[in-house]
Amino acid sequence: MFKVNDTIMYGTQGICKIVEITEKDFMGSKKEYYVLKPMNDKAATLFAPVNNAKTGGKMRRILSEEEIHQLIESMPGEEANWIPNENERKECYKRIIASGDHVELIKMIKALYIHKQEREAEGKHLYLSDERFFKEAERILYDEFQYVLNIQRDELLPFIFTRLTNSQDVIQ
Repeated sequence: MFKVNDTIMYGTQGICKIVEITEKDFMGSKKEYYVLKPMNDKAATLFAPVNNAKTGGKMRRILSEEEIHQLIESMPGEEANWIPNENERKECYKRIIASGDHVELIKMIKALYIHKQEREAEGKHLYLSDERFFKEAERILYDEFQYVLNIQRDELLPFIFTRLTNSQDVIQ
């Protein structure tokens, strides 16, 4: 169970701070709720039931700095499998986005990035749906990295590339 002042990831909403745990009466039933403040939208307030399996599946602790470094170092080894069927790809990417699984997000970003490079070489663009999935996956992953590492968005990719270069030097 989370507690007040915990910083968590909440589904596709991103990083949230638990500002309160309160009892609310919604639709005639009293339940305990986490009161969440999204870090990227200070004006928003979210209510998530405390004892709800569906909500619990959307909430997780944020990664530690060490876990992020390990994840970055694992990036080159992750397979980027392109799904040629557009409908299958959309369904798969929806599941990955909803799950927030870091490794799957990296694989997805990698596959979309490679496909984007191939399309650009042909003078074409990604399909709009693929572009949206690409941006959403990046947002989910990068927001957490940025928050935990306490760096600005424009410093994030150079940081990742530096870590990747350094980890490759160690391997060789």
